[in-house]
Amino acid sequence: MLFFGPARDLTKERRVTLDGSNVSEVLKAAVDRYGSALADLLSVSQVWVNGEAADSTDSVSDTDEIAVIPPVSGG
Repeated sequence: MLFFGPARDLTKERRVTLDGSNVSEVLKAAVDRYGSALADLLSVSQVWVNGEAADSTDSVSDTDEIAVIPPVSGG
């Protein structure tokens, strides 16, 4: 799993390996490890698998890359 921006700041990691057979299970493992602050951030972030927007029920394998994309603001 890859963390960018605020997720990287919160976890203090860029890349971590977590178990799960679908996106939801991997995200749960991340929240279990890093706490409710990550859960709050995930609620406003996008999750991509292998460069494509993902749904929580999408299956994943050990070779898939899951990325947490934080919300973008600007002006």
